[in-house]
Amino acid sequence: MEQRIASIQAAMEEYFGSDRRRIDHALRVTDFARRLLLHEPGDRELVLATALLHDIGIPEAERKHGSAAGHLQEIEGPPVAREILGRLGYIEPFIAEACAIIASHHSPGEVDSANFRAIWDADWLVNLGDECELDDDAKVTRLIERIFLTDAGKRIAREIYLTGQKR
Repeated sequence: MEQRIASIQAAMEEYFGSDRRRIDHALRVTDFARRLLLHEPGDRELVLATALLHDIGIPEAERKHGSAAGHLQEIEGPPVAREILGRLGYIEPFIAEACAIIASHHSPGEVDSANFRAIWDADWLVNLGDECELDDDAKVTRLIERIFLTDAGKRIAREIYLTGQKR
């Protein structure tokens, strides 16, 4: 399985080309997904594959729409992910679930599965630090409780982002 994940990573890196920001984000999300899967249920290969490809629609969204807005990533990502996963020999049920998660990774509630929850939390473990003001522990605590869908995601977020516990 690790070789197949490495092939997806290589395809993602080739697709993003010189866009280190997007590549690094995908790798950070994948690292958090690995960590979450130690404590939460989920199909390891599907979660890691989807973590690597969750933002794969950004280049097409920017090219077609001039924007990387989340809803545009959800539209443009699944066809790119489908092509990559199909080329790498994945079967349709796997591809379909990965694409469904990618098509809703900014829209909680559209897909409700352990695999989706792991991707959602892994992405937010990165995005919380990149997108939110984190200087008020009470506010951060409320954000963590509202945003994260898994117990492990909440615990890891508290470890990382609450000022009294920052490393």
